[in-house]
Amino acid sequence: MSGSGGSGAASGSGHEGGSGFAAPAAAKGKAKSKGISESKRRRTQEGSSGKPGEQDAADFDDEELSHRLQKPHHTRLLELAEAFERGWTVDRVHELTRIDPFFLNKLAAISDMGKTIEAHGNISTLPEHSLRELKRVGFSDPQIARRIGCDEFAVRRRRKAAGIVPSVKQIDTLAAEFPAQTNYLYMTYGGDHDDVEPTNAGAVVLGSGAYCIGSSVEFDWCAVSCIRTLRQAGYPAIVVNYNPETVSTDYDESDRLYFEELSLERVLDIYEREQPGGVIVSVGGQIPNNLALPLHKQGVNILGTNPLMIDRAEDRFKFSQLLDDLGVDQPRWKETTRVEEVLTFVEEVGYPVIVRPSYVLSGAAMRVAENEPALRACLEDAVDVSPEYPVVVSKFVLNAKEVEFDAVASHGHVLNYAISEHVENAGVHSGDATLVLPAQKLYVETIRQVKRISQSIAKALNITGPFNIQFISKDNEVKVIECNLRASRTFPFISKTFDFNFISLATKAMVGLPLKPGSFSLVDLDYVGVKAPMFSFTRLQGADPTLGVEMMSTGEVACFGQDLHEAFLKALLSTGFKLPKAGSAVLLSFGDAEKKHLIEAAEVLSNLGFQLYATEGTHGRLAEDGVPSEILYKPSADKKPSAVDALESGKIQLVINDPRAGDRLGTTDGYVIRRTAVDFGVSLITNSKCAVLFANALAKIRSFPIKHVDEYYTLGHLAET
Repeated sequence: MSGSGGSGAASGSGHEGGSGFAAPAAAKGKAKSKGISESKRRRTQEGSSGKPGEQDAADFDDEELSHRLQKPHHTRLLELAEAFERGWTVDRVHELTRIDPFFLNKLAAISDMGKTIEAHGNISTLPEHSLRELKRVGFSDPQIARRIGCDEFAVRRRRKAAGIVPSVKQIDTLAAEFPAQTNYLYMTYGGDHDDVEPTNAGAVVLGSGAYCIGSSVEFDWCAVSCIRTLRQAGYPAIVVNYNPETVSTDYDESDRLYFEELSLERVLDIYEREQPGGVIVSVGGQIPNNLALPLHKQGVNILGTNPLMIDRAEDRFKFSQLLDDLGVDQPRWKETTRVEEVLTFVEEVGYPVIVRPSYVLSGAAMRVAENEPALRACLEDAVDVSPEYPVVVSKFVLNAKEVEFDAVASHGHVLNYAISEHVENAGVHSGDATLVLPAQKLYVETIRQVKRISQSIAKALNITGPFNIQFISKDNEVKVIECNLRASRTFPFISKTFDFNFISLATKAMVGLPLKPGSFSLVDLDYVGVKAPMFSFTRLQGADPTLGVEMMSTGEVACFGQDLHEAFLKALLSTGFKLPKAGSAVLLSFGDAEKKHLIEAAEVLSNLGFQLYATEGTHGRLAEDGVPSEILYKPSADKKPSAVDALESGKIQLVINDPRAGDRLGTTDGYVIRRTAVDFGVSLITNSKCAVLFANALAKIRSFPIKHVDEYYTLGHLAET
């Protein structure tokens, strides 16, 4: 890795890396944690909803199950299945749900068919015709295995030996008027021949699947960039994805597209059918990444980083051990094997602590606990979403800055990298944080440590392809939080900012093409990029619009500016944030913990002519520092003038509220204020760092030019001349 001149390109630009497969002629050149809840582990494996804190349908008694079936909700289908498993009749379920018996009969038939499997104590005794029919109606190998009490791969071996494999069919895009010659494919057990021949070449690229919090267009951009790079190099690109909203599922993006689920069984079916050179799992987010090790164990050639190394990074316990072996600093940690051991650990390090499950995206079930009841609940939730892997509890470092390192490596050598910083302190999920690139407020020594640590981790894991490392920095001490051996949701942002496609480089590294790292400066960039999150709190009735370690944003925007303040305001406006009009009213409510930062923001806003209102405690703090404000009482005070009344009347145009301020009563009042602001369309800022940056940006920026992205890219060249 280059350590001089602030260059984003590492040394060795002529290096040829990757150990994938030969270029075509046209393109030469741990142990499960016990003592928490073993039943929860088992239920998650057996197909429960998998959401933390959510009870499984099998746990309900008949009375509770009857009650739940009467009301539509997101787990109702699972509860319907449980009712039929208990032998309830279609008529009984119809009376409870009022669902048309036509559909209930279909569901009951599935349940009845599943029960017939249980009569066979061994997969070898299951008749071939029964196995074929089970596959035809949609039973997966794991479902059959669970019913019969064997391993899913025993089912796979049995059906393959019997010649029971899915056929490949083309989706008829011409309504049967003409022969359809499309690359839209699917697999079915209802056919007796294939519509297309195997490719016997190229690479399978696993997409991101359904859009959800934490997995959206950022990963689809990565997948599409990978696909285009493969095709430009002469490799057939075979895409597996089931989301028609994505660009990767456009008819002209790939050589073959399988509209199929991203499951181990189906990916193995496609791999064995197509016989490609390998599978790329690192550009589609967490779902493909979770398949890396299981696919590897079944003999699939995973292109890029070895799946054993992916597991070493994804498994919190193994990764923490690796950091200790490398002598890399990290927050003190403990693997949860017994709750009592965790409590002893917390007595040593003190609260708050953070609970981190393995193999998850968007911080699913990741929680900060500030007391024992909260810690116990966090441990249960973490096991719910990641039952196969250990949970690690770490000391949560307060008031630390979070830094991200996104890079591409080949055989452990970093080729290109980008270092960005969060505006918010650590504790806000990276997907919800406001990201600044290049970093504007990092010490030179901090950057030096980040680069040195990242290179040592890349070498230890022998990384080939994209990866992301998250750090926290406080008082110039740098600690590693986590490492993801896949593209992060930041890769499109850094690629756009530096006008260099990081995923294209990563793809070439993974398949063994000649590599030419980009040459760009991480320091002397004549513009700043800011990525800001977007939220859907207005559509989520009753949700508390606060941020934490589990991701909540449903979108993001990125904007460029000639300095941080311009880029930040542009990004904020692009999310739909409404700037308060000059001289309008601003409501402030915060506690002592954030007093220093928010007093600064209040002073700036007051000097700009905004009329400040504050809840009682905040009003007193402002008065101590000579900042004028008027009192608006909290909801619990039951006094006038009320903060809620002012929000509902449209008097207030901006609310700055620290959600961590105060005791339980204060927090409840804070929730009502925040929720009212969202419900009545009032702009809301809930982070002190963002509040200060916002106030200073208002003071500095009076107007800003709107430029095409290419105008920013040419700024550096103009400066040189």
